[in-house]
Amino acid sequence: MLPRANRLKRIKDFQVVLKMGKGRKEDFLILKYLKNKLSINRVGFIVSQKVAKKATQRNKIKRRLREVVRKNLNRLTPGYDMIFIAQKGSEEKKFSELEEKVEQLLKKTKILKND
Repeated sequence: MLPRANRLKRIKDFQVVLKMGKGRKEDFLILKYLKNKLSINRVGFIVSQKVAKKATQRNKIKRRLREVVRKNLNRLTPGYDMIFIAQKGSEEKKFSELEEKVEQLLKKTKILKND
C-alpha cells in the first residue's frame, strides 16, 4: 500500500495538478505532474467509468498502478504531485505492461532517477 504521506487525496490538490500541471501520454496512460513545495512526492489515480464499467475492474487498475508507484517510490525525484489517468485499454493489460508504461512515463518526465 502507498504510504499515507505519498497519497494525493484532496479534490483541490487534484484540480490544481489537472489544471496547471504538465502532461505526458504513453499508450493507454496519461501522467499529469506539477512541482510541489514539499520534500515528498504525492500521487493520485483516476480511472473513469469509460475505462471500465464495473467498480471492481476500476479498483483493480488503481491497485496495480499504486503498487508500481510504491515499488519505485525511492527512485523518484522528490517534490512532485502526480496523477496517473488510465484510459481505455488499460483494463486488459497485464501488471508487467502497466509497470513498463509507468516507468517509461516517469523517465520521459525525468522524475525517475537514472540508476
